[in-house]
Amino acid sequence: MKIEKIQALRGPNIWSIRRKKLIQMRLDLEEMENYPTNKIDGFRERIQKLIPSLITHRCSEGVEGGFFHRIETGTWMGHVIEHIALEIQTLAGMDVGFGRTRETKSPGIYNVVFNYIEENAGIYAGEEAVKIAEALIEDKEYDIQACIHKLKEIRERVRLGPSTGSIVEEAVSRKIPWIRLGTNSLVQLGYGVNQQRFQATITGKTSSIAVDIACNKELTKKMLHDAAIPVPIGDLIVDEEGLNEVISKIGYPIVLKPLDGNHGKGSSINVNDWEAAKIGLEHAQKYSRKVIVEKYITGYDFRVLVINNKMVAAARRVPAHVVGDGEMTIQQLIDKENSDPRRGYGHENVLTEIEVDKDTMELLEKLHYTLETVPQKGEIVYLKSTANLSTGGTSIDVTDMVHPENITMAERVSKIIGLDVCGIDIMAENLTQPLKESGAAIIEVNAAPGFRMHLAPSEGLPRNVAAPVVDMLYPPGKPYTIPIIAVTGTNGKTTTTRLISHIVKSNGYRVGFTTSDGIYIQNTMLTKGDTTGPLSAEFVLKDPTVEFAVLETARGGILRSGLGFSQCDIGVLTNIEEDHLGMNDIHNLKDLTKVKRVVLDSVKKGGWSVLNADNEYSMKIMNDIDSNIAIFSMDENNPHIVKFAKEGRITCIYEEGFVTIKKGDWKIRIGKAKDFPITMEGKARFMIENVLAASLASYLYGFGIEDISNSLRTFIPSAQLTPGRLNIFKFKSFKVLIDFAHNPSGYEAIEDYLKNVESTKKIGIISGVGDRRDSDIRECGKIAGRMFDYIIIRNEKHLRGRTEEEINGLIIDGINEAGRDVSYEIIPKEIEALKHAMGMAEDGTFITALSDVISNAIDLVQEYQAREIQEEDKNS
Repeated sequence: MKIEKIQALRGPNIWSIRRKKLIQMRLDLEEMENYPTNKIDGFRERIQKLIPSLITHRCSEGVEGGFFHRIETGTWMGHVIEHIALEIQTLAGMDVGFGRTRETKSPGIYNVVFNYIEENAGIYAGEEAVKIAEALIEDKEYDIQACIHKLKEIRERVRLGPSTGSIVEEAVSRKIPWIRLGTNSLVQLGYGVNQQRFQATITGKTSSIAVDIACNKELTKKMLHDAAIPVPIGDLIVDEEGLNEVISKIGYPIVLKPLDGNHGKGSSINVNDWEAAKIGLEHAQKYSRKVIVEKYITGYDFRVLVINNKMVAAARRVPAHVVGDGEMTIQQLIDKENSDPRRGYGHENVLTEIEVDKDTMELLEKLHYTLETVPQKGEIVYLKSTANLSTGGTSIDVTDMVHPENITMAERVSKIIGLDVCGIDIMAENLTQPLKESGAAIIEVNAAPGFRMHLAPSEGLPRNVAAPVVDMLYPPGKPYTIPIIAVTGTNGKTTTTRLISHIVKSNGYRVGFTTSDGIYIQNTMLTKGDTTGPLSAEFVLKDPTVEFAVLETARGGILRSGLGFSQCDIGVLTNIEEDHLGMNDIHNLKDLTKVKRVVLDSVKKGGWSVLNADNEYSMKIMNDIDSNIAIFSMDENNPHIVKFAKEGRITCIYEEGFVTIKKGDWKIRIGKAKDFPITMEGKARFMIENVLAASLASYLYGFGIEDISNSLRTFIPSAQLTPGRLNIFKFKSFKVLIDFAHNPSGYEAIEDYLKNVESTKKIGIISGVGDRRDSDIRECGKIAGRMFDYIIIRNEKHLRGRTEEEINGLIIDGINEAGRDVSYEIIPKEIEALKHAMGMAEDGTFITALSDVISNAIDLVQEYQAREIQEEDKNS
């Protein structure tokens, strides 16, 4: 078997709108296509022995063991690999369950689709599932535990931490979109101007001064002491002399910790003699030259969490430890504790496995113990000097037991230090008494406190401490997203996108938009190239200056990795025509429709889908869409328009030369089409279609008729504003049209326009695109033969697997089918072809250059224009 391609889908996609995180693997079964599982001796027994937990997979049978039954009756290996990939992820602590396996139109080649939690782990699971299946087929040994451990390692390396993850999960539950910025814990919630950022539990609202104060433990202690808040007595030292002076003042036991330490690193607690104190000083100075020495406060370690100056949770933290039974060694007790199902690798479970490290050995050495020591029954042996959950500690929720006076004090502390998310470490016998009465003290104040101990305590109630963080970032009434209009279709996407963007900008919004020629913020191109995929959409949505997004959304990006946004307010489908068929398992218009409708299926509840009533395949999906629907047409008598009018629904039509919004039978005219420059005085019907789509989408969003009309009147097409979209360059004796048309429907639109163009001779410069079907290339040649008097055939830069001769032969076949006596010649290079055409132009000649790469052509024509102007200036 061979993996032909494996890719991660990250947004709404052709397999699922709701399940955004999917791995899609194109798998060639090769000879295994002839061997379903019931023809492989012993396969059922071997797979059940290797991965017995697959018994839980109900599969299409709908009962436990259903998947194994499918194996017995016979299923293909792609289906088996789907289930293996899902199960090994689940065994590695990433619970997944959605999968689909579908054969493509190429026999033996399947799309195996399954969901993932972490992308890298999902890709590894897919690749490894194939190896597992091959091992089972060949009856070879396979180390499944090593595979699962590797998946855990990948997961821990790339996953969000538990605190960051909890905030993201809370945001997702509220339908707030999020974007991971980079590979660490920096996350953006929301879009554009309404975004909020956070990293771990530091938010965009966290004061950098407050973080500096919290990181400076001596300054924190002084500020709290000055505010009459109990803190341990002690001082700051840099050497043994200073250490001795402090000890002589405060006595033993003491605590040593680095001034700039965090997460308990470099700390030594309950130090009772000079030798241990010197060792503690040396250990602390590995992290900070300056070391805090404080009186050790007896009691338990408590953490109080304050968010937005309100206490939300409190927990008692217990360092990793074992309890002796008088029989087992410390190592055996650790192994027993680690076998607790609540303990796992990294952050996968409520508790973390206890790892024996230097800290453990030093603590045991102080007790004169080794790992082979057998503690007495009931004896508690601490294995870590701090109570962090990441080192195996446990937590007990005590939120409901905190004395009101202590709650007030904790909230005061957060304001004194200035932290919006504040973790306060308290050493006390309990929190049920006021700290001043119990002799307790605040040991430390933490910026970016961990949430795990509150989210999943080993004892007591879990607390959803992520919720108040999201409440703080997005209080009631604050928007978290920006308006999004997504435009898809075969032809007209870019112009429609630009028209809508211009209308939006003219109405006072700062707009970001993506097109097939670049990403723009307020008409300034920031990135050049085809930017119609999810990364380009994300670029706009990440920009904190953008108030409104208009996103051209092409098939390639949808197929490659899904949409770059979760939902849009309005989805526009310009049309569905034959283009790019025969690629990526898209063989016909039905397949293409499935891709395009992903945009419409992603329209939010209450939003609008805008459809072309003149396009057969666009209208076929009308009844399957959940959102509101509005349609546009070049014909007022279109049956769909008539039906909508009877039902009192909204449409946009071209009637009697006007662009008109219809609400039932009521007409609201936006203006005459010929008054809108993009329509070339009303001669370019396909541009009028784009105006209809843009006008309808803008009206549905809420823009006024007059505002839309004025915007359309001020949208002046040009090579700068609309490159490759009906760009006409006027010379003294001839004209040149450059257009992006590269498929039959695009050619037909140009043909329709040229019927209204008067000229003595029409010269066409055309080429065939290598990734189109033979019939498409031939049809383009046929249309060119109908509309041009003379044709120059040139070659595209990217032949995409074909030869120049093959493509040109198909074009010539098409020209000959046109039924006209049309002369043609072949000039391979685009620049030479253009130069030749302009050189042979006579008075009244109209040259049309059609290409899917237009920048070079525009540059050359503008250069010729400038040269002609210079010549005229010289002669005048």
